Amino acid sequence: MPLTRITSLWRDWRAFVWLLVVMFVFRSAVADWNQIPSGSMRPNLLEGDRIVVDKLAYDLRVPFTLLRIHAWANPHRGDIVTFKSPEDDRLLVKRVLGVPGDTVELRNNRLIVNNDNATYEALSASETSRLPIANRDRYEFLRERVAGTSHIMMLCPDQEDRNPNYATFGPVTVPPGKYLMLGDNRDDSADFRRIGLVDRTLVLGRANAIAFSIDYDNYWLLRANRFLLALP
Repeated sequence: MPLTRITSLWRDWRAFVWLLVVMFVFRSAVADWNQIPSGSMRPNLLEGDRIVVDKLAYDLRVPFTLLRIHAWANPHRGDIVTFKSPEDDRLLVKRVLGVPGDTVELRNNRLIVNNDNATYEALSASETSRLPIANRDRYEFLRERVAGTSHIMMLCPDQEDRNPNYATFGPVTVPPGKYLMLGDNRDDSADFRRIGLVDRTLVLGRANAIAFSIDYDNYWLLRANRFLLALP
């Protein structure tokens, strides 16, 4: 292609090219939205949700890399975070339930953090009816309170192929620079029990809200009631 042609194309398209560059840098280093591909964070996050991720919540990184320029905070217990899986580098979304120095164990799906036994309160019928979950009668919905955190989680008591190792583990002491992540859908989540502890360098940001949501099982229609919904 002649140089004059290249110059002409650059002049015509340079604003658009720079817009794309700025957009990708912004999404890599400042804020992004990520798709929820699985049900591991049900009932709080659904397949088809697009979550808003604050990538400046904990640190500043070189765009498109895991190289940290400066850190000003660390994930807190109870945060919902995005991170690269230490198993296969996939992008995952889970809840932090063990920070460095914590001792965490699970006994028959009951959490114990630093000798603090979690309390579990069943949701009322009206609360359960508002959850966007099909076949709700198959599940047990509980408010889990432990070590200063509070959130809704779910169990599937009749899950025939449940892995027995999923209901009980530990105690595990979380070493410096590591985090223990669990899914809110406690019986169906590829979390600590499969991928192990997550290194701090793999944590990309904190999820704050749902930007919008698409219902894959209903002709890909938008779920209007989930727009800009804050995360618990």
